[in-house]
Amino acid sequence: MTEATILPLRSQVPHAETWDLESIFATPADWEAAGQDITSYLPQLAAYQGRLKEGPQTLLAYLRLAETAGILAGKYFNYASNYYAVDTTDQRTAARLGQARSMNARLGAATAFFEPELMTLGFELVESWIQSTPELAYFAHALDKLKCRQAHMRSGEVEQVLAMALDPFSGPASVYSALSDADLAFKPATATDGHSIEVGQASIGGILSSPDRVVRRSGWQNYSDGYLAMRNTLAATFIAQVKQDVFNMRARGYESSLHASLGPNNIPVEVFHNLLTVFQKNLHTWHRYWSLRKRALGVESLHVYDLRAPLGSAKPVVPFKQAVDWICAGMAPLGEECVTILSRGCLDQRWVDRPRNKGKRNGAFSSGTHGTYPFIMMSYADDVFSLSTLAHELGHSLHSYFSRREQPFIYGRYSLFEAEVASNFNQAMVRDYMLRTQPDRDFQVALIEEAMSNFHRYFFIMPLLARFEYEAHTRAEHAAPLSADILIGIMADLFKEGYGDEVVFDRDRMGITWAQFSHMYANFYVYQYTTGISGAHALAKPILAGDSAAVERYLSFLKAGGSRYPIDNLKQTGVDLAAPGPVESAFTYLAGLVDRLEALLD
Repeated sequence: MTEATILPLRSQVPHAETWDLESIFATPADWEAAGQDITSYLPQLAAYQGRLKEGPQTLLAYLRLAETAGILAGKYFNYASNYYAVDTTDQRTAARLGQARSMNARLGAATAFFEPELMTLGFELVESWIQSTPELAYFAHALDKLKCRQAHMRSGEVEQVLAMALDPFSGPASVYSALSDADLAFKPATATDGHSIEVGQASIGGILSSPDRVVRRSGWQNYSDGYLAMRNTLAATFIAQVKQDVFNMRARGYESSLHASLGPNNIPVEVFHNLLTVFQKNLHTWHRYWSLRKRALGVESLHVYDLRAPLGSAKPVVPFKQAVDWICAGMAPLGEECVTILSRGCLDQRWVDRPRNKGKRNGAFSSGTHGTYPFIMMSYADDVFSLSTLAHELGHSLHSYFSRREQPFIYGRYSLFEAEVASNFNQAMVRDYMLRTQPDRDFQVALIEEAMSNFHRYFFIMPLLARFEYEAHTRAEHAAPLSADILIGIMADLFKEGYGDEVVFDRDRMGITWAQFSHMYANFYVYQYTTGISGAHALAKPILAGDSAAVERYLSFLKAGGSRYPIDNLKQTGVDLAAPGPVESAFTYLAGLVDRLEALLD
């Protein structure tokens, strides 16, 4: 009999290592009561339809009621969504999440009249109300955003239908989550000594960084093969999502799905295209790294499952408490307030859900809303990779903390474009601190390996997925055929170009990569990881050099929430992501990491 490594059930993990969702609602009964309260707000909100013309006080009363309902609905959804994320096998939490999604759709339908009716009144009239009524001053930026979207708004009746469609339109993402996180079965990985290791979303990261090549190979192959076994279902689900994006694009009169994604945040499409141009121009940096990794591992051929294999002779162990301490030390240039917020959140307030358990969603994320902690879900594995992931998610959480503290509900949410800047900024700061304070050679190698792995995900995988996403949407927009085999072929060809001759080509297993990312169910999400890491390093550079004014500009960026356009919010820090410079500079930094790793290994 072989020894097996099995993921525990959710009920078996230590309570102290889980997040404090009881801080939102103490019991499921309290959550149900909140749903009843939200339901009572719906007719009150809908009753304002046709009344906004009464004047600024009526507008103000509506905005205050919408804020009250929106804050409660945010808590209602966050509670349900987070419980489901950590145990997708629990049918009770799945049912709650379905209820929360339906509630969001109902709230959207009840308030769908608002923006079309506001446009009917005329922007000049509403602007005069804002100028004459101090309590409405904060609404000026929201009105300006509405102006920018005016050409893509529809009548109140059509907007109501589109809002009602949000619930059934969540179907592809819901099916994908249930399939990928709960129902998909993977054969276990096999170690050199014969024992087996359960392959799951919470364990695959550790498997791919194992020093045992047999574990890595069998784990990666079985993980990929699990998705390949469901290729047709996964393709049908993804294609349905792409067609929904195309439907929304056409319903709102955008030129393309890409324009529909970037337009509402006033981001020029050149940001997307410039990024991919710079990426393709710098693929040689990645090819050089693959060659170095092959030499360092001493293998005749480099495979995808070797890309996270440890290069050092010892793998540093980083317990959770130590990771928090190091992250706080790395973020110290931002000031004592930031350090206290992060330390208290991780160690006292239980922001972080860190156990690895069966049914837990893959990856990591930060979530929350006005009136809740900025929660983090991850699977902590006592290593440098987990340290970096925690730093990344704490970047999101610090951003959320300041946004919600400093801004009213209407601006409490920032764009994804800005979000990935803040998260990668934390990693850049903590990585710099660790490289300066941990001189041990193996630790240095492990730190650079993690950095390269992080860049591989955000500066290699994500741009390839962005190119894949663009191709899939373009095909759908022109009624070209899409199928599992076509999608796999597109993805495989992109990887063939990206890896060049340095990595062994495994067509189907590389080609199914698109099915392993839930991000593909958010219209043109993934490119923002690459712009984010570029902007983050551009922001970190002057702060690490001791520029106190740069610190203040960055804190202003965090505190702005959604009260500025994303490009403008970054420009006030001195970073312009509409230009190729930050992406090119990030590639220069990446090349420097390769140089440093080569020197350590030699």
